[in-house]
Amino acid sequence: MEELNKYIEQYLEYLEIEKNSSKLTIRNYRFYLSRFSDWAAEFHPNLKLNSLNLDIVRKYRKYLSDLTDQNNMTLKRVTQSYHIIALRSFLRYLVRNDIDTLAPEKIDLPKGESKSLKFLEKDHLRELVNSIDISTEKGLRDRAILELLFSTGLRVSELSRLNRDMINFKSREFGVIGKGGRARIVFLSDSAAFWLTKYFERREDDYAPVYIRYAKGKDSLNNGEKMRLTPRSIERIVEKYVKKSKIPVKATPHTLRHSFATDLLSNGADLRSVQEMLGHKNISTTQIYTHITNPQLKQVHKKFHQGNKR
Repeated sequence: MEELNKYIEQYLEYLEIEKNSSKLTIRNYRFYLSRFSDWAAEFHPNLKLNSLNLDIVRKYRKYLSDLTDQNNMTLKRVTQSYHIIALRSFLRYLVRNDIDTLAPEKIDLPKGESKSLKFLEKDHLRELVNSIDISTEKGLRDRAILELLFSTGLRVSELSRLNRDMINFKSREFGVIGKGGRARIVFLSDSAAFWLTKYFERREDDYAPVYIRYAKGKDSLNNGEKMRLTPRSIERIVEKYVKKSKIPVKATPHTLRHSFATDLLSNGADLRSVQEMLGHKNISTTQIYTHITNPQLKQVHKKFHQGNKR
């Protein structure tokens, strides 16, 4: 296993240094590949990279399929897929570096479960933001969070990292560094700029973070860095108002990102522009929205489906 573990470490360094992958991605890939290494050490202790074959991979997949946690729950299909994706990516790295091993394209990915794309209709979005009590500073913060998520399509981690001096209210735009270290410009809507301004006007602190917590007392060290809301805290805030508003969608910050993209495409924005605004590396990722936002298809249905002719 020494050979396998050595190359796994090299691959993770490659992800960090050359691919500029996020810490979360590297952490996940370390977990998935370590599980493969631990399994191989137990069931194939003499495994060499040049002897890895489809039969061994098949046995590993069977192991993943049968694996249960402390509650006797098996791994979800999508989680099993993540393990195999990580293994294929690792093998691709090895092949690219002339290491003799199994060709990654020989490994098929398991078929995933089809999931519907969740986004908020205009009425649901209105009900969500109107459920916030904006008479308090905390309420203004929460309204500004929801408005900014919908206005920009930011990922929750990107929103959490925002500092006040990053936002240009005059031009209504600011830059962020997204997944893979990719930089992009995001834009404030009139509504988001209005509520963010209201929130900043109410605040009396000089902390750097855009969004701060109001529990556990104040801490002004390092420009209030410890006051910054975490991504998990933001997720809880969104969850709170989803329950309070009783909208029929179990929305998350990522649902608002979907809603941002859906809103743009439904109103005629081109796919390339939306790709840039979302910070997607590949346009294929953005294309998941097109089947629900194609206005031409809606017009064809309206014109030709006999159920519309009364």
